[in-house]
Amino acid sequence: MSNFKSLTKAEEQIMQALWKIGQGFTKDIIDQLPDPKPHYNTVSTILKILLEKDFVKVMAMGKSHLYKPTLKKDQYSRQSARHLVKGYFNGSFANMLSFFAKEKDITVKELEELLKEMKQNS
Repeated sequence: MSNFKSLTKAEEQIMQALWKIGQGFTKDIIDQLPDPKPHYNTVSTILKILLEKDFVKVMAMGKSHLYKPTLKKDQYSRQSARHLVKGYFNGSFANMLSFFAKEKDITVKELEELLKEMKQNS
């Protein structure tokens, strides 16, 4: 857990695009981003940072670079959720659910569905 590497908002946006297409060149990734699209050099810089953080690997294809995620989206989501719970809710998912229930960000029906799913998976 202590080796969790988080993504900045910009890095996460690039990763979301890459997870969506599976692999791609810088242009392919930019095509997946919402308007206004960032500049090519901006995306290239973020991809270099993601490479240094080991979130992506790269394969040289002539003068171009093909990027692939090294981590699946669900793996990052799971790590990110655990990190959030550990940092803000004393490691307790129950504390987190209680927080969202108090904030009215989750309905009773959603809580019941979560409990049902948890019972099925245990």
